[in-house]
Amino acid sequence: MFAEQAGAPRAAASRRPRLSEAARRVVWRLVYRLYERRLAREVAAGPLPRHVGIILDGNRRHARLAGLSDPGEIYRLGAAKLDEILAWSAELGIPMITLWVFSPANLGRPEAEVGGILGAVEAKMRALVADPHIRSRGVRLAAIGRRDILPPALLAAIDAAEDATSGNDGMTVTLAIGYGGREEIADAVRALLAECAGAGMDCAAAAAAVSPEAIRRHLYLGGMPDPDLIIRTSGEIRLSGFMLWQSVHSELHFCDATWPAFRRIDYLRAIRAFQRRDRRFGR
Repeated sequence: MFAEQAGAPRAAASRRPRLSEAARRVVWRLVYRLYERRLAREVAAGPLPRHVGIILDGNRRHARLAGLSDPGEIYRLGAAKLDEILAWSAELGIPMITLWVFSPANLGRPEAEVGGILGAVEAKMRALVADPHIRSRGVRLAAIGRRDILPPALLAAIDAAEDATSGNDGMTVTLAIGYGGREEIADAVRALLAECAGAGMDCAAAAAAVSPEAIRRHLYLGGMPDPDLIIRTSGEIRLSGFMLWQSVHSELHFCDATWPAFRRIDYLRAIRAFQRRDRRFGR
């Protein structure tokens, strides 16, 4: 008798209808949306970074998982993610975003892959100029990096985007294209020494003129505030040369999601992690 009563609830539970896969997806989406809204409210109430740098990593890994092989299609997915980052940042009121798109070391990749990356960036730059959200949000587009390694068509698209948005002052979006941190520092020192030579300084005087402040003035965008937060996608835990000079006091956040799969919730979690750090700037 006791055994029968003990087993009754279990038997009743086994007869309860199970949710279908479609119903489970609906429930999960609802739970996810509620959590995302709560997280967004929490983040909006805290101190926000003024400048966020993002290392866009994981395009190829995402392509393998999705069964994609065309380089153009792979990197168009990554370029499309930029629209979402702009929207999320505008909602929060983050005034400056820098995205590392392509480094000089990437030139060693297969030609089709390099062409896919640069072609996607060129198309995206041209699309952004025509995007009404760029004007309504007051987005100014800029680019940093070694221009001499970029194709003429991409350089023309960059120049057109910078010229068309130069008067905007709501948000600055900088694409690091052909960019490497070591190259930037070397170029800055070279420009400083050229300035010293132009002023008629001898070697001793030029050496005395080298200082952190003087080098900073000759960085690609010397007036750019240092990034408060640097995010890298795809689970890699390294900077790989991104903003080496500027990242001395940056908070770092490494996210497992690949760049094309990077979600608003991932962005909010990165900012929440930043808000929980005790920033002492070496003091």
